[in-house]
Amino acid sequence: MRTWTRRFSQANLFMLILLMFTLQARVDLARATGMQDITEILAHPEQYDRQAVMITGKVANLQIATNRQGQPAYGFLLTGDKGTVKVVALGKVEVHEGDQVIVEGIFNRLRQAGRAIVFNEIKANFIQPIERLNPDLVG
Repeated sequence: MRTWTRRFSQANLFMLILLMFTLQARVDLARATGMQDITEILAHPEQYDRQAVMITGKVANLQIATNRQGQPAYGFLLTGDKGTVKVVALGKVEVHEGDQVIVEGIFNRLRQAGRAIVFNEIKANFIQPIERLNPDLVG
């Protein structure tokens, strides 16, 4: 009986190690290409929590605001094929509703905002419509 238990435990350990290497390889691939997928981030938000991300998507529900310090700010929903994340940024709005954009920033799986909890948000430090990127880089 012990031999079977030991083999079972060794097999489980092997599978766990294999799974860890597979997950790490996927993360390394995303980092190597420099781009993550909204679906992947939403499927594993704990892996991306408080990490720098770069994703693309379409701007929806664009809202302009002012933060507590009086600085201009804005937010929108970034929609992909199979998911949506909220994007917030400081500064002048340089995107429009419906634009395909590239967003770089810090992903937070949840943030306390007063009494509300905000899930799946990117605090962007770079937002650019894809059409404004160098034409040689756009497929």
